[in-house]
Amino acid sequence: MFYHLMRGGLTDTVMMILGRATGQGWRVMIRCPDTGLAQRIDDLLWLPEDSFMAHGRAGSPHDARQPVLIGPGPAVNAPQGLMLLAGADVLPDDPEGLERIWVLFDGADEAAVAFARGQWTALTGRGLAAQYWSDEGGSWVKKNEKPAAAG
Repeated sequence: MFYHLMRGGLTDTVMMILGRATGQGWRVMIRCPDTGLAQRIDDLLWLPEDSFMAHGRAGSPHDARQPVLIGPGPAVNAPQGLMLLAGADVLPDDPEGLERIWVLFDGADEAAVAFARGQWTALTGRGLAAQYWSDEGGSWVKKNEKPAAAG
C-alpha cells in the first residue's frame, strides 16, 4: 500500500497503520534510515495519551521479540507488516509471505515520489497487488490499484 502524503501527517499515518496492524495481532517492522525520524516515532510510541505501543529500536538483543521494531536494517522480528519510510526499500532477505508492505512518502519531495514510483514498478513487477492512496483532499482516497498477478 502506497501512501502519498500531500498534507503532511506522516506520524499520524504511521500511528493509524500501526494501530490497525497491531490490533490484528501483527508484528511490524518500521524500516527507517533517517535516525531523527526513527527517534520521533519511537518517542511517539511511548506517549500514554496516544496509547503506548510495545516496541523497540533495532540493535538490542531482544529485536526478534519486538511486536514493533524500528530501524534501518533487516526485519528480524518475524513481521506480518513492513513499513518503509524516508526512502527505505524492500531488502532481498525480507520475509516471504508478508501480509502487507506500506510505503509512505512525501508528495512535496520529487525525489521521494520518483523513488516510490520505482518501488511500485518493482513490487508490482514481482506480481504483488498494490494500492495507491493519496490524502490530497484532506482524507485518504484510493487513486489506483493493481491486482496480484495470477500465478
